[in-house]
Amino acid sequence: MAKILNIETSTTVCSIAIGIDGKIVSVNEVNNGYSHAEKIEELIEKSLNDAKVSLKDLDAVSVSKGPGSYTGLRIGVSIAKGLCFGLKTPLISVPTLEAMAMSPLLLDNKNEAKVPMLDARRMEVYACVLGTNNQVISPTSAIVIDENSFKETLKNTTVFFGPGMDKCKPILSQNSYANFIGNVLPSAAQMVAISDTKFSNNEFEDVAYFEPYYLKNFVAGKPKKLL
Repeated sequence: MAKILNIETSTTVCSIAIGIDGKIVSVNEVNNGYSHAEKIEELIEKSLNDAKVSLKDLDAVSVSKGPGSYTGLRIGVSIAKGLCFGLKTPLISVPTLEAMAMSPLLLDNKNEAKVPMLDARRMEVYACVLGTNNQVISPTSAIVIDENSFKETLKNTTVFFGPGMDKCKPILSQNSYANFIGNVLPSAAQMVAISDTKFSNNEFEDVAYFEPYYLKNFVAGKPKKLL
């Protein structure tokens, strides 16, 4: 029975969840801007206490790998790596956008393509395209939204969600196949099932060399367009 501490700090949300055998046992999070450095240790302690789990009981630590805020990701990954070094436990990384698709707000959209979005800059977002079973159709990229964005995906019903959705909605809503789900934010709770599966499959990161997925090359270079 795997006990996993999940850490999500890729946006303004600082979120901690304890998962046991793939089930959410406790969740604590705040959304007070980028206050992660001040809040994260307190949230970890509270989540462990709520779950009646101690640090030494943990079988692994899971962290949201990005994309997202540079500072937020650095804090989350630094804490996760520190815990793994100290506890001698494996490190698991979970793609931020793919985890967002596990939100309970999307339970009624299982049979639709999904496009999670995080705000990047101007009309740019971090996004990927997921199929009906949340399989990756188009990988995470930094893209500029225009009237031709997701034209292949939008030949069928597609759900858009996440913090980057609102600035794209006026353009994408012109397509009748586009649906929008509000209030879907990154949360450590969304990571629990994914991290448990990765633990079972021994999909671990090298604690010494793991780095967050910043998408720096995409942001600095020419933005991509997804199907």
